Amino acid sequence: MKLTIVAATGGIGRHLVEQAVAGGHEVTAVARRPRELPDTVRAVAVDLTRPDLRTLAAAVRGSDAVLSALGPRNPRADAGITSHGTRAIVAAMQAEQVRRIVIVSAAPVGPVPVPGRPTPPRHDPGDGFFMRYLGGPLTRAMFGRHYADLAVTEQALRDSELAWTVSRPPKLTDKPLTTRYRTALNRNVRGGFSVSRADVAHHMLAMVNQPDTIGQVVGIAN
Repeated sequence: MKLTIVAATGGIGRHLVEQAVAGGHEVTAVARRPRELPDTVRAVAVDLTRPDLRTLAAAVRGSDAVLSALGPRNPRADAGITSHGTRAIVAAMQAEQVRRIVIVSAAPVGPVPVPGRPTPPRHDPGDGFFMRYLGGPLTRAMFGRHYADLAVTEQALRDSELAWTVSRPPKLTDKPLTTRYRTALNRNVRGGFSVSRADVAHHMLAMVNQPDTIGQVVGIAN
């Protein structure tokens, strides 16, 4: 397949590129600093804080799917980057008639309200007692602006009419790829407190060809 990977030099993006190339896919990798990318991909320089829509449209042109690992390097200081960049990706895909997109969000986002979803459930249906009353509220208190931005990002996809899928991992780690992760449709994984970036990338690539995940939020955890 022809894949466009956005934020290709980030924590999850690097794994997406590595695994996609190893799987024999033709990869266009979008990054702020493309010099960090391997020679096995077509590298495109785009700063998603100030996206050039013409360059971004050229990057997604002809792709079978777009995978976005876009997120702030500092969740407390850089809130707003993900929704702003994702809207640009959506616009580029719509201009080039590319429909399939898989993005990374985060497990605590479910109960966060947005204008298009002002009264979400109070708790994610997959969360147990600890995450409902301690872990979830604590992380939202610490990174509230970041999760609010991710909620807006997800809403942008719901409004886009693209064939979208959202991956919602909990705490990300740098442990190696295992492929032994659990998933849950439209809910977090019960008792799932962490997952490796490599496993998230593996699952994102797998979901590209899983029609039952289109228009769905998918929880993942080790």
